[in-house]
Amino acid sequence: MDHTIEKAVARKTMKISTPQHLALTPTSLERAPVENVRQTHPAAQNLELSAQEVSNHVLTLETALQAFLRALEGKNRSAATRRAYATDISQFFNWIHENNLVAKSPSDVCKVDIGEYLAFLGQRGLSGISRARKLAALREYFKYLEDLGYIAKSPATGVETPKKEKNGRTYLRPDEFTKMLSLAGGNPRDYAILQVFLQTGVRVSELCNLRLSDVDLQGHTLRISMGKGMVTREIELEKKGIQALKSWLSVRPQVLYDHLFLNYAGEPISERGVRKLVVKYRSGAGITRKASCHSLRHTFATYKAEKGVSPFQLKEWLGHANLNTTQIYVHMGRQNARKVMEATSL
Repeated sequence: MDHTIEKAVARKTMKISTPQHLALTPTSLERAPVENVRQTHPAAQNLELSAQEVSNHVLTLETALQAFLRALEGKNRSAATRRAYATDISQFFNWIHENNLVAKSPSDVCKVDIGEYLAFLGQRGLSGISRARKLAALREYFKYLEDLGYIAKSPATGVETPKKEKNGRTYLRPDEFTKMLSLAGGNPRDYAILQVFLQTGVRVSELCNLRLSDVDLQGHTLRISMGKGMVTREIELEKKGIQALKSWLSVRPQVLYDHLFLNYAGEPISERGVRKLVVKYRSGAGITRKASCHSLRHTFATYKAEKGVSPFQLKEWLGHANLNTTQIYVHMGRQNARKVMEATSL
């Protein structure tokens, strides 16, 4: 029997006592003074552990997660990314607890655990894309601890990435998003939100973070200041987007908040509020397929790619750090590719 399998089976003997945060009971080890432990414990010097955690000389799964999230913040990773990682990794911890695995610290987790977790998610009907995302979060978490020297080797190393379904990303047909826009036509705010999504491809977090000063109607640009990595970029606005924003700004309530989009209480609209808005118009348009805010972003990218926009330009508009990410959005058919080739012949 493979030693990792042996390890996983042997640990299915004891239940973790505190499921909410998977904390450990005090160890029977003699506690060294805090300062001494900070000098000798490799993780203590890098993870910003509390005095109590350091004195226990133990790094729990949850303690390591909080330190990992702080490190992401230090790298200027977006709040949305940090929330997604926290959710994905915490769900793995919960699964460990529910299956009575004795994983008190990151070093207790083995490769088999992660493989079984991914299989469990597949049995629950989670898509390959979603499982791949959760694995990516676990990889980065354990790699972080490996780099610190707290664990010898990441248990996620060598775990095969779940295959992603072809055409797994949803984008809307022209008749579908036209119907959504038509339904929102009587509401300047909602119409402007949909147009900003469709005409600029912003993320929902970026849309909610837009300020009045980010809109330059004279210069026909929209400044995005909270993308992944918190990098500022500018996106050109075309006529439909400009007109939609003008209509909204003409009726926008005069409140203390300088956010571009407000809820009905005059406060900054939340990501949840925007998602509910998109679902409302999607359902009203009779679109039965699952379509979200990100589907509108994907719609923007897809049609720009089909019209022959350079992946490099698309990368700048979408705020991608890596060109490979942009390639996901570029799935031009042979007919469209042929048209572009003919239009750009020498």
